[in-house]
Amino acid sequence: MFSTHAADSKIRRIMATASVSALLAFSAVGGAHAQSPAATLALPDFTAVVARTEGSVVNIRTTEAVPVRAQGMGPNSNDPYDMFRWFFGPDFQMPGQPSQPGQRRRAPAPSSPSPKEHTVPRGVGSGFFISSDGYILTNNHVVADSNGIFVTLTNGKEYKAKVIGTDPRTDVALIKIDIKGMTPIPIGDSNQIKKGQWVLAIGSPFGLDSTVTAGIISAINRDTGDYLPFIQTDVAVNPGNSGGPLINLAGQVIGINSQIISQSGGFMGISLAIPIDEVMRVVDQLKASGKVTRGRIGVQIGQVSDDVAKAIGLPKAQGAMVSNVESGAPAAAAGIKAGDVITKFNGKSIAHWTDLPRIVGATKPGTEVPMEVWRKGKMVTLHVKVAELKATAAKKAAEPKAPKEIPTDSLGLKVTEVPAEVHSKDKFSGGVQVTEVGEPAATAGINVGDVILTVNDVDITGPEQFAKLVSQLSTSRAAALLVLRGDQTQWVTITPGK
Repeated sequence: MFSTHAADSKIRRIMATASVSALLAFSAVGGAHAQSPAATLALPDFTAVVARTEGSVVNIRTTEAVPVRAQGMGPNSNDPYDMFRWFFGPDFQMPGQPSQPGQRRRAPAPSSPSPKEHTVPRGVGSGFFISSDGYILTNNHVVADSNGIFVTLTNGKEYKAKVIGTDPRTDVALIKIDIKGMTPIPIGDSNQIKKGQWVLAIGSPFGLDSTVTAGIISAINRDTGDYLPFIQTDVAVNPGNSGGPLINLAGQVIGINSQIISQSGGFMGISLAIPIDEVMRVVDQLKASGKVTRGRIGVQIGQVSDDVAKAIGLPKAQGAMVSNVESGAPAAAAGIKAGDVITKFNGKSIAHWTDLPRIVGATKPGTEVPMEVWRKGKMVTLHVKVAELKATAAKKAAEPKAPKEIPTDSLGLKVTEVPAEVHSKDKFSGGVQVTEVGEPAATAGINVGDVILTVNDVDITGPEQFAKLVSQLSTSRAAALLVLRGDQTQWVTITPGK
C-alpha cells in the first residue's frame, strides 16, 4: 500500500509539472488573445446587503404541550428518527420521506388518559422585522399548534412573542415582541423581479442563526397547485429557514422563504418563496382582526391553452375558463356560464388563469365590480357582487346511462341523449352524453360519460343535431367542444378524421 501511494504521488507530481509547463506554453503562444481582467464579469458582493439586513432577521423557536405519558419526540422515543426531529424541529424529514413544510408529525395518543402535560421543543424557524415596534413576519407553519413562541435577536437576547394573526391559505403569520427601536427590512416589489436576478436568504437552517446563502431567481409565478404564485430560486434553504426573508441586491425583502422541493428532506436546488406583494396584502387585516377576509364569486376555473384560444376565436391564450358555476353564487346571479373565459376582473387583466382567484380574493366582499368575458366569439361585460369566501362542497359525478346511441365516425364517438336526472342535478338542458370513444376523440381526452354541450360555440340540443354539426366540420381545422365531466366543464379541441 505504501509503495502504491508513493508511486501515485510521483505520477501526480509529473502530471502537475506537465500541466504547469503546458499552461506556460499556452500563455506564451496565445497571450495576445487572452481576456483582460477588466473584461471579466465580477460576481456580486453581498457584504453590504448582509450588513444592512441581518440585524432585522430573527430566530424563532416554538414549543408544544404533550401528555406526560405520550411517546413523543425526544431521546426516549421508540422511533430512531425522532431524535433528529426533537433537535431540528418536527418538519425535519429523513431521506426518502416527502418534504412537506407545515405538516408535522404528531405524538401518538397516550396509552391511558392523563390530564398532565409537559412542554417540549416543537421546531425552529426564522422571521424578520417589518416595523420598529416589534412586528415580525414568518410562516404560519412555523408557529401553528405551538404553546410558546420565542424570538432570539442577533445580539442573543430572547423575547417571548405573541401571535397577532395567521393566514394558513398564504402560510403567513404576524407575531410581535415587546421592543422598540428595531430596524425593519425595506419592503421591495415582487412584481418587478426577473429570472436570473441575484438574491440571498438569511435564516436559521437547523437552528444555525444568521446563516446567509445566495443564488438566483429560477422562475416566477411558479404554480404548485396552491393559492400562491411562488418565486422559485436555487438559494440553499433548509429546515429552519422557513419564515426568513428573500432579499434582493438593493437590500429589500421580495419574498418569504416557505418551501423546498426535495426527495431527501434537505436542499436539492429548488426552494420556493411567497412573493412579498402577496404577503403585504394580508398584513393590515392580520393587524386589525387577526384573520383575513377574502372575496369569492363561486366559479371553478381552468387554463386556456393555445389550441382552445384558437378554436374559440380568442385573440390570444389568456384568462380563466369557467368550468362550473355554483348554483346561487354571485357568478350565477351575474350571468356567468360554463365555457365563458374571464379576461378581466375589476379592471385587472387575467394573464394566467391562476391570477383570477388572487384578484377576486383581494376584492372586498360586498363590492360590485365589472368583468370582461369572452363568449361565443365576442367580449361581454358583466357585473358581479363579490361575496365572502367560504368552503363549498363538490358535487358527485353523475352516473352515465346510454339508451339509443348515434355514431359520429369523424370524431370516433357514439353519443346519446343526456339522462333527465343529469339535467335536473346539474341544472342545464340539451347536450349529448358520450357512450363510446374511439379516435381521434380518445387522443383529444374525451371520456365515456362526458357531456358535450357545444360545438364551435353552437349549443347542442340532441344527438341528431350533434351528428349533423359534426358532419359539417372541416378536417383541416380543429373544432372546439365544450365538455362537462362530473361538475367540471372544459374546452376540448379535436380535428375530425377523414
